[in-house]
Amino acid sequence: MSSITFKPFTGLRRSATLPCHNPTTTSLSKPFVKFHVSAAKTSPRLSNRNLRVAVIGGGPAGGAAAETLAKGGIETFLIERKLDNCKPCGGAIPLCMVGEFDLPLDIIDRRVTKMKMISPSNIAVDIGQTLKPHEYIGMVRREVLDAYLRDRAQDNGANVINGLFLKMDMPKSWDEPFVLHYTEYDGKKGAVGSKSTLEVDAVIGADGANSRVAKAINAGDYDYAIAFQERIKIPDEKMVYYENLAEMYVGDDVSPDFYGWVFPKCDHVAVGTGTVTHKSDIKKFQLATRNRAKDKILGGKIIRVEAHPIPEHPRPRRLSGRVALVGDAAGYVTKCSGEGIYFAAKSGRMCAEAIVEGSQNGKKMVDEGDLRKYLEKWDKTYWPTYKVLDVLQKVFYRSNPAREAFVEMCADEYVQKMTFDSYLYKTVAPGNPLEDLKLAVNTIGSLVRANALRKEMERLNV
Repeated sequence: MSSITFKPFTGLRRSATLPCHNPTTTSLSKPFVKFHVSAAKTSPRLSNRNLRVAVIGGGPAGGAAAETLAKGGIETFLIERKLDNCKPCGGAIPLCMVGEFDLPLDIIDRRVTKMKMISPSNIAVDIGQTLKPHEYIGMVRREVLDAYLRDRAQDNGANVINGLFLKMDMPKSWDEPFVLHYTEYDGKKGAVGSKSTLEVDAVIGADGANSRVAKAINAGDYDYAIAFQERIKIPDEKMVYYENLAEMYVGDDVSPDFYGWVFPKCDHVAVGTGTVTHKSDIKKFQLATRNRAKDKILGGKIIRVEAHPIPEHPRPRRLSGRVALVGDAAGYVTKCSGEGIYFAAKSGRMCAEAIVEGSQNGKKMVDEGDLRKYLEKWDKTYWPTYKVLDVLQKVFYRSNPAREAFVEMCADEYVQKMTFDSYLYKTVAPGNPLEDLKLAVNTIGSLVRANALRKEMERLNV
């Protein structure tokens, strides 16, 4: 058994090699600027070393957290089991993420400027007419985005460990370390790996919906969805159709409580769906999604099949002592849209910033009060977004007539503008009072028609 116990470490530095990219493109925003802050007066100063933090999980949350910690003077360890992991994720990111996280344009496979929302009766509404020339939804492959963020964290001094986190021994006092137990895969012992330990002062759990860190702090359970996705290589002439277009299908056939999607990637499309309430029927819903899009993906070949749990709401506990949860581990996936990438990366960065601030750039110990600042800031900033999307899902995803009303509403130009402005920039777009009133009236009208249609369908089925 090997162990790591407070030894100085200099991170390896290397560049990522990513397929299907255009190396001539550049980033949109300014680089990360290191910040200096003050720790609480009661925080004990560390002697002869910097604060040491482990990040468990190497997705967007873990990668963003590790980079921020390393840049902020923290000795950082990121543990990830599958460095080539391909999570079944639609892969959509908002425009603001490109700038906020200084993402190079060559990791974005497609810039979607058109969307089709397709109702249960196959009525299609074109969405995107309000987008400005420079605006788009980025489509990425998770194996590419995740690797880029991890490599960038490593380039800034984080120690990236290819290992499987097993458990952690909790400290018995404020100045004792956490002892992490993991299996390290360094290529020397084949697939078996070697048992290792690591001592750290704080832990960020970014290890997804099945988080072992969450279990270690008794964070509680939550409802989860099963996402199922197939990557399909379609003929080049059909790929032209999806060059800058994404499709979303709603209906009981594709999901009783979510939607099906066809999202364009580098040289293929991702076709998937998800459900919370009928997990055992996920393959049936996936087949229905493929059938709804069959004319446009005809002749395609399935090149990868992926499935993964997706949280439906935040965990009851997201913080305990010097341990905090971020991303899917914390339950940060929105209802209705199922968006998680941006919120994962943002929560990872916000949590890391709180640790850097509380430790005075790694010079002092942190406590629960320092990490709680991350939760307070997160809830204040994003709780309204999660609540609104939760309500929308409950109202419009409950029946096919309600979904027809939802698609009808999406045809409204004002709805599209408000939706895209809020999604692309992650801010609540200010509305026009008169347009808001008209929207309310139209929404009520759509729901009344949907309810009447539902009752008529129920009568006919008797």
